[in-house]
Amino acid sequence: MAHLYGERIMLREYRESDYEHMRSWVNNPRIVDTLSDIFLYPHSEKRSKQYLELAMSSDWNGFVIALVDTEEYIGQIDFVKLDHKNGWGELGIVIGNEENHGKGYGTEALELIINFAFDQLRLNRVELVCWSFNVKGRRAYEKVGFVQEGVRRKKRYRNGEFHDEICYGLLREEWTARK
Repeated sequence: MAHLYGERIMLREYRESDYEHMRSWVNNPRIVDTLSDIFLYPHSEKRSKQYLELAMSSDWNGFVIALVDTEEYIGQIDFVKLDHKNGWGELGIVIGNEENHGKGYGTEALELIINFAFDQLRLNRVELVCWSFNVKGRRAYEKVGFVQEGVRRKKRYRNGEFHDEICYGLLREEWTARK
């Protein structure tokens, strides 16, 4: 698998040594409350191991977000859906350690994987969904050029309330025009 390099981070393959880093956040409600239900709290050790085994398999379409100088895991960015025939992919991203939030690592990871999606995978569209209350995530997605395409009203249930799901998309032509 290719490594993708940015200024401060790299996108690399999953490794067994990533397990402890993943376990440090998979049961942190402040982290998982903004993610898909694959990381429903609590996340058992067995389930985390199964997830990592799948992520290390040849069937997986994603990367670990790691510091470029140490290759230390700080998060992950994955194509949760990838449709080569129709030229689109849906992304999921997490920065696992709260100390790394707000430092631009997620934005840099998004830029790297979007370049990869359009240049190497030859996709025409990248999309993602985000909960309405995930202000930091929405800001990062819009910063790199994602356009809000729709709202699925009160689709997701968290912490005793229903929340809107915001649908974002980015087309190759929009990305190229930004560059």
